[in-house]
Amino acid sequence: MKPFMHLIAAAAVTAAFSTSVIAQPAASAEAPDVLVKRISAEVIDSVKGDKDIQSGDRSKIMGLVNSKILPYVDAEKMTQQAAGRHWRTATPDQQKRLTTEFRNLLVYTYSGALSTIKNETVEFKPMRGAATDTDVEVRSQVNVSRGEPITLNYRLAKGSNGWKIYDVNILGAWLVETYKSTFNSEISKSGVDGLIKRLADRNAQLASKPLAAPSK
Repeated sequence: MKPFMHLIAAAAVTAAFSTSVIAQPAASAEAPDVLVKRISAEVIDSVKGDKDIQSGDRSKIMGLVNSKILPYVDAEKMTQQAAGRHWRTATPDQQKRLTTEFRNLLVYTYSGALSTIKNETVEFKPMRGAATDTDVEVRSQVNVSRGEPITLNYRLAKGSNGWKIYDVNILGAWLVETYKSTFNSEISKSGVDGLIKRLADRNAQLASKPLAAPSK
């Protein structure tokens, strides 16, 4: 995925899945599209009004990501799907370490995207599906100040802790599917441990730099 698309994906997920501590207990009772729409508006407004986040304050941004965003992202499911058939042959310890490193990469991705939110607005499409569905797609588009709107869809699954996002589609490309190609290539060359090391090295590199959305 091109760096620009990675950034848009991260910014969109960031905008959609941040919320206040007070709102969290009620979130699981909301329809997925209602949840995404409400939280999106709240977060975009808060980011635009926070100069520290806009200037790249690492501690504030990382704290926001860890406490307000990741609770609404199913990192384990994303990792499992990205690893594909290799997930079944990985040991429980490898699965745990792979999920941790992929989750950390998502943290850096989201953190870098937070400070880039400027004048974007999000427009949601009518929800499809039945009220009893537990796996849905929420469709939207990001309106930017310059250029055509960017199509942005989410896949969410409902579990015991409510709705969580496990994939994002940007202009027809699903994020997990993009990572699946990278994961499969690395595992074929150096095994699951090799992929874990590559992700760990990448995260260490990102940790030593100013916050920015990482390219893939």
